[in-house]
This record gives sequence, C-alpha cells and structure tokens, in this order.
Amino acid sequence: MKQVIFASMTAMTVLALAFMLSFQPAQYAFASDGCYICTSGSSADQCRYHGSDTFDQRKKCEAAGCKVGGTTSCSSAANVKVIDPN
Repeated sequence: MKQVIFASMTAMTVLALAFMLSFQPAQYAFASDGCYICTSGSSADQCRYHGSDTFDQRKKCEAAGCKVGGTTSCSSAANVKVIDPN
C-alpha cells in the first residue's frame, strides 16, 4: 500500500512541476526590449527601444536627442530620464 501511495504522489509531483514550468512569467514576455545609454550632452539618460537592437531603432533614439553610447536594461529609478521615441 505504501508503494502505491508513494508512486501516485511522485506522479502528481512531476505533473505539478511540469505544469508550473509551462508558464512564462509576464516580466520576461518582452525580454528583447531594452535601452540605449545616452552619453553626455543628450536630452535624456536612456532611450527605450522595442524589439531587437537595430540600426533603425538607434536612429529613432538619435533623432529624439540621445547620443547612443551602448545598451543596457531600462532603469525604473526616479532620477533616470528615459525617453521612448516609438
């Protein structure tokens, strides 16, 4: 009897684990989005891009007043000015 209970609990555990891992958290739904670092003399600290880091995305941020210096994750700090040209 103990073997039957153990086997059924193991199967339930495996099913529960598979169910939990099948869902993607919402915070990673737009993981390809990011920000460009705006260098000194720019109108903001960061410029948000959507999708992949492409030449067109960089040009949109440069047109919005950001001198692109690299990429980073977008900051949510109150003292960081983030522009979104899209």
